[in-house]
Amino acid sequence: MAAQRAGQRKTSRYVVPVAVAGIAAATIGLVPALAASGDPDLPEITAQQLIEKIAASDTQTLSGTFKVSTDLGLPALDGLLGGLAGGADSGSGEGSADPSAQLSKLVSGTHTLKIAVDGPERQKLTLLDGAEQYSLVHDGDEVWAYDSASNQVFHEKGAGAEKGVPAPDEELPASPKALADEVLKAAGDTTSITVDGTANVAGRDAYRLVVAPKQQGSTVESVTIAVDAATGTPLKFTLASTSGGKPVVDAGFTKVDFGRPAASEFAFTVPEGAKVTEGDEAGKDGPEDLEKEFGKSPEELEKAFGDFGLGGGDANGPEVIGEGWTTIAAFDSGAPAPKTEDVPKEAQGFMDALGDRVSGKFGSGTVFKTKIVNALMTDDGKVYVGAVTPQALVDAANSAK
Repeated sequence: MAAQRAGQRKTSRYVVPVAVAGIAAATIGLVPALAASGDPDLPEITAQQLIEKIAASDTQTLSGTFKVSTDLGLPALDGLLGGLAGGADSGSGEGSADPSAQLSKLVSGTHTLKIAVDGPERQKLTLLDGAEQYSLVHDGDEVWAYDSASNQVFHEKGAGAEKGVPAPDEELPASPKALADEVLKAAGDTTSITVDGTANVAGRDAYRLVVAPKQQGSTVESVTIAVDAATGTPLKFTLASTSGGKPVVDAGFTKVDFGRPAASEFAFTVPEGAKVTEGDEAGKDGPEDLEKEFGKSPEELEKAFGDFGLGGGDANGPEVIGEGWTTIAAFDSGAPAPKTEDVPKEAQGFMDALGDRVSGKFGSGTVFKTKIVNALMTDDGKVYVGAVTPQALVDAANSAK
C-alpha cells in the first residue's frame, strides 16, 4: 500500500488539464483547409502549413499572464485531490508548498497564472488565487516553491525529475503549447483539422486551428488552438465537449511578451519564518495521517480498495478497443469493486456524485462520468475507460463477454 501511495504521488504531481487533452486526442489526421476570412486580416494558410509553423516554433523566452478555466462536470475537487496528492487541503489546516498538492487545483475552476520562461534552464509560474500566491521556480538544477497562505517552502535539487519535478525541457503545466502538443502529437484518418478564421489573443494576431473527430461516440466536440501568426506559438487552447455548456478546458494568454525576462524573476529567497521542506521529505504520510484523513486505518483502506485501478491487472498493459477518438482502454483491476460499507465517507460521496449504475450482458457496474473521460467499473473488477459516451463503454463490456 505504501508503494502504491508513493506511485500515486509521482503520477499525480502536476495533475493538470494536460492529462485530459492527452486522453481525448487519441489519433489526429491532417486535413488541409484554407483560412476563412476574419479579423485580423492575415494571409491564407492551410492546416498543414499551420501545424508545420507550430512544429517549427522556437520560442525560448516569454513572460505573460494566462487564465485557465476547467469544467469537467465534477463536484468540487480541491479537498479530495489535495488529500490524494499528499495534500494541501487534507484537513490538517497546515497547507503545503508541494507542487503535487498545489497544482492539482488547476483541475477545476478558473485560475490566473503568471509565467516567465528563459530557455530550458529557467521557468517560473505563479498561481494567483485571491490575496494568496503560490510560486514555482525552476532555476538550473534547483526547484523552489512557495505557498504564501501557509508560509511554507518546497525545495528540490539534483535529479528531481525522477521524483516528479519537471525536467528542464518540459513545458510548464497547463500552458497552451503543452496542451496543443498533446493534441497534435499523433496522426491518423479519424480527425478533421481545419483553419477557421483568425483571432486576436493577448493583443497578438493569430490563426484558429480547429481539430474535430469524424467518428460518432466521442465526447469531444472540438479542440481549438489559437496560433500566433508571427511566431507559431500557441496562445490559447479550448477543448469543447459534445455535452455543450462551458468549455472543458479554456487556457489562454491575456498578456504575453516574447522578450527575455529579467534574471531577478528567477531569484528565490526563503521568506522570513517560512518552513522549508526538502523534496525527499514531502508527502511522507504515516498511518496516523491516513487514519485522520479518511477515518479508517491503512489496513481498512487496503481492504476497501485493494489494487482497484492502481496498477493491478495485466502486466502487459490494458487492452485497446477501437481506434481514434473512440478508443477504449480495458483492463482487469484484479479486485472486485469495494463494498459501500468499506469505503470512506468522503470517497463514497465523491463516487456517488459521479457514478450511475448500469447493467448488461457483462453483468452490472458503475459508470463514472465527466464531460470528457468516462469510466465503467464492473462489479467483478473490469475497467473500461475512454473519451467516449457511457453507452460505448457498456457496448465494449458486452462485446468482451
